[in-house]
Amino acid sequence: ARQCFHALKLMKKDCLLSLRVSRCASTASVPRITTHYTIHPRDKDKRWEGVNMERFAEEADVVIVGAGPAGLSAAIRLKQLAAEHSKEVRVCLVEKASQIGAHTLSGACLEPRSLEELFPDWKERGAPLNTPVTEDKFGILTETSRIPVPILPGLPMVNHGNYIVRLGHLVSWLGEQAEALGVEIYPGYAAAEVLFHEDGSVKGIATNDVGIQKDGAPKATFERGLELHAKVTVFAEGCHGHLAKQLYKKYNLRANCQPQSYGIGLKELWTIDEKKWKPGRVEHTVGWPLDRHTYGGSFLYHLNEREPLVALGFVV
Repeated sequence: ARQCFHALKLMKKDCLLSLRVSRCASTASVPRITTHYTIHPRDKDKRWEGVNMERFAEEADVVIVGAGPAGLSAAIRLKQLAAEHSKEVRVCLVEKASQIGAHTLSGACLEPRSLEELFPDWKERGAPLNTPVTEDKFGILTETSRIPVPILPGLPMVNHGNYIVRLGHLVSWLGEQAEALGVEIYPGYAAAEVLFHEDGSVKGIATNDVGIQKDGAPKATFERGLELHAKVTVFAEGCHGHLAKQLYKKYNLRANCQPQSYGIGLKELWTIDEKKWKPGRVEHTVGWPLDRHTYGGSFLYHLNEREPLVALGFVV
């Protein structure tokens, strides 16, 4: 066994060496595909000489990056508080998706307490919470069977009073409520850069430039992004946002933290046999196909959407 292991190590070393040689040999002939200006500064690229790099700037009280549930809820609450105190507060929200909710793909089991605090009359407003949870099931999977596990009161898998939702639909509805309150929403504009004051504090954000070729050169249609300056900038772009990573680096925010962990979620919507469809049922599993060293599991939510639809997902 020791001899086999040693032979495998030598083979791996030879493969890596040959891979490095082939990469070095090919770099001269393969063009550079992407040249983002944060990696390859434009002031050192002759192709950008003479290009107008001036950006138009707008002033706002609050700029929010990301129109997910968090960003939209923050915008809505700010406008509600401004109305309660008879103040004019300009709130601008930028979202990379072409439509609000288009990048929100998760099926979800929603605990509605925060929504009730935001809109006590959410039912009258037509919030898309169409499927109250009627049943919880939990199980441990093996390769050949399913072991049912009783769900005791107080466990996190108890979803009594919660709703199964299409989260993209809910986010779209929240966007409508935000616009009705006067929030300025700009879908289709990705926040590409954090802007800073001279003292190092956050000044705002800049949206993405348009009209750039694949190799990083400017097209004839090149246009600079828009600068949005604000008294307060809220970053609600998700757990792995590229602006958040700029802030981690700038302010050394990960200095005294445990290593960050992330989950990958895969989800599909399935139309199933109507005889197997139980609107309001929530099912979760752990176990197979994961081993005991890997955290994760599956979810299966039976939606009440006028057809036998389920949200099936797996998280690792």
